Amino acid sequence: MIEKNPTTQATARPAVQRRGVERRRAILDAAEALLGEEGYEATTLKAIGERAGIPIASVYHYFSDRYQVEAELLRNHVHELDAGIAAALANPELHTLRDATDAVIAPLLDYFRRHPSCTELWFSGRSATVGELVRTFDERQAEQLWRLLVERNLVRADTPQLVLQLAFEVGNRLLDVAFRRSAKGDDATIAEARRFVSAYLETYASPGPQPRD
Repeated sequence: MIEKNPTTQATARPAVQRRGVERRRAILDAAEALLGEEGYEATTLKAIGERAGIPIASVYHYFSDRYQVEAELLRNHVHELDAGIAAALANPELHTLRDATDAVIAPLLDYFRRHPSCTELWFSGRSATVGELVRTFDERQAEQLWRLLVERNLVRADTPQLVLQLAFEVGNRLLDVAFRRSAKGDDATIAEARRFVSAYLETYASPGPQPRD
């Protein structure tokens, strides 16, 4: 009977784990590229495996379906978007509701333009997990913006959080229209989105003057 060498087994384990991490990364990179180049409908699990150079049977070892791939990709994008918007809202020069609106729209727009894969998932994703990630993101950002507007006396203190939640919902729909009109986001539609959301928030503006609009 041949005994297995424990040292050899211990050495082999990290190599297997490393190969698994590399394959998982290759699958995600392939999905990212396909989403950006071919669009949502073309990014099937089979196409992802072919792009990554990994047999479909092996792809299933890491992801049971395309929706798991999409969810992992979007979680990474959401993390980056959270950081970008938080940095924009931390700017002490936000003096008006239009400033605050732009502080949210500008980082979103810039990110979507630089990451078409994120845009595809955000507006075309079909899975419940992707939808929940987008909804949770909107709710989190709406609460953050609501707190900032109240603290800076840009809206009345009794303004419901629902107002900001609806502003994000409307903003999302208008950005969807903008990216359906143009792969880079239709500028005219985005300008109208800014006006629409700002005008809505103005109905809750604090009675005090808002400088430099």
